[in-house]
Amino acid sequence: MFGFGTLLYVVILLLNAVAILNEERFLARIGWARNSAELYGDTESVKAKLINLISAVRTLMRIPLIIMNVVVIAYALVLG
Repeated sequence: MFGFGTLLYVVILLLNAVAILNEERFLARIGWARNSAELYGDTESVKAKLINLISAVRTLMRIPLIIMNVVVIAYALVLG
């Protein structure tokens, strides 16, 4: 069933997916690099806000994600 643990796994997987996006190889290719919104003076669009969100997740959530991943892996190993 769908419970709190499953929701926690989904949130951690989505945060991991955003955190591992490479700016040079992937985001710049589709026009979502950090400086692409700043070049055109567009700071209020949805695209610019998503670029800022991705950048913030990659910067601020690095250490907490490592800790959360270790806790989830230890929980899965111990309690199955």
